[in-house]
Amino acid sequence: MLQLSFVNFRKDSYLLVEGKAENDRFFIIQSGKVRTFRQGSSLSDSNAVLGPGDFIGVIPCMSAHSQIETAIALTDVVVISVNREQYPALISKNTPVAMKIIRTFANRMRVVNEILTRLTLKNTVADSPEKMYSIASYYDKMGKTDLAVFGYYQYMKECPDGIHSDNAKKRFITLKARSHAVHFESSAGNMRNYPKDTMIFSECQSGQDMFIIQSGKVKISKVVEDNEVILAVLQKGDFFGEMALLENKPRSASAIAHEDCALTVVNRKNFDQMVATQPQLITRLTVTLAERLWSMSRQLINAQLRDPMFKLFDMLALQLEKNRVPLNKGSSYQFDLTPYDLANMCGIPQEQQAIALGQFIKDSRVRLVSNKIYIADCRELMKAAEFYRKQKQQPSAH
Repeated sequence: MLQLSFVNFRKDSYLLVEGKAENDRFFIIQSGKVRTFRQGSSLSDSNAVLGPGDFIGVIPCMSAHSQIETAIALTDVVVISVNREQYPALISKNTPVAMKIIRTFANRMRVVNEILTRLTLKNTVADSPEKMYSIASYYDKMGKTDLAVFGYYQYMKECPDGIHSDNAKKRFITLKARSHAVHFESSAGNMRNYPKDTMIFSECQSGQDMFIIQSGKVKISKVVEDNEVILAVLQKGDFFGEMALLENKPRSASAIAHEDCALTVVNRKNFDQMVATQPQLITRLTVTLAERLWSMSRQLINAQLRDPMFKLFDMLALQLEKNRVPLNKGSSYQFDLTPYDLANMCGIPQEQQAIALGQFIKDSRVRLVSNKIYIADCRELMKAAEFYRKQKQQPSAH
C-alpha cells in the first residue's frame, strides 16, 4: 500500500543542496513557495519560484545522480515526500502526476537544449523546415547518400514550394537509385529496422513518434555551420524522439542509425495506453528523461567554462559520472572517444581544436590507446574537473 509522508520546512531552510548525494526522494509542494537556483549560473532555467503542485528534486532522484540545484523555502512550506521506490505505485494510482512530470521534463529539455545550442554551438538554430535542405545538402556533400536522400525527401514533403524544392527533387531522383534509406513515411507497424547510416528522422522534421531501441545504436546529432555535432550515441533500451510526441513540435536534432538497429515505435495512441496501463514503462521513460536532463544540466556548466582545457577535462568527468564509473583509488577508464570527439562534444570551434587538443594530449593525466582517450586515475580527474568548475563560479545572490 502506498504511504506518502508530509514534511514541514520553515522559511529560509534548505530543502535540497546542489552537489549533495542525497537523492533517494523528491518533493511535491503542498503549500508555500520555494526558490530553486544553481550556484554561479545566471541562465534562465536555473532560477525559479515554485508553488503548490510543483515538483522539486525529481531529476536527481529518478536518475540517481547528485543534486543539480539548491532549493530554499521562501515561506513556511509543506511538501509530500516521495521515495524513488514509491514512484511506480504513485503513478499507477495517479496517471496525471506521471504526465505532469514527463511533460515538465520535455518542456525543460527543449529550453535547456536551446540554451546549450546557443552556448556550445554559438548559434541559434531555427526550427524552420527550410533548414532540412541545408542538412540534406551537407550530407550530400559529405558523400552520405542515404542521409541526403532521406533529408531531401522530408524537405520536399514539408516545403513543396520551398526555395530549394526544384534542386531537392533533382538530387533526390539522382541519388535514390543507389540509396538504402528506409521508412520515408510512418508505417502502421510498431517495429522498424534501419540499416547502418540511414536516417530515422531529420532535425526540423515534424513527427509524433517516439522510439525505443531494441538492438543496435542510434546517433543523435545536429548540423551547424557546415559541421555535424554529435550530441549522444544511444543503445539498447534507450528512448528518443519523445519531445516531438509530448510537445507536438519539430524534431530538435537528427537521429541516425549508428549500427543496424531495430526500434519499437510509440505513437500518440499507444503512448497514452502505456501511461494508463504500464507504470513500469512510464517509470523507465521518467528515469531516461531524468538522466538526460541531469546530463544536459551538467553540460550547461561545461558550456560556461571558457578555458578549452577546463572544458575538455570537465566533459570527461561528466562522462564518468554518466557511466557511473567507480572512483576507487587508482581506478582507470578507457573512453570510446577520440580527442576530436571530445572537442566536438564541448563545442570547441574547429579553428581552436588543434591548439587545445595539442595541449590536452600532452597532459600527464591523459593517454591515447588506439587514438581513444585513456585516463589512468579517474579520482584525480574528477578532483581536477571540480576544481576547474569552481574557478568559474560566481556566488549567486540569495
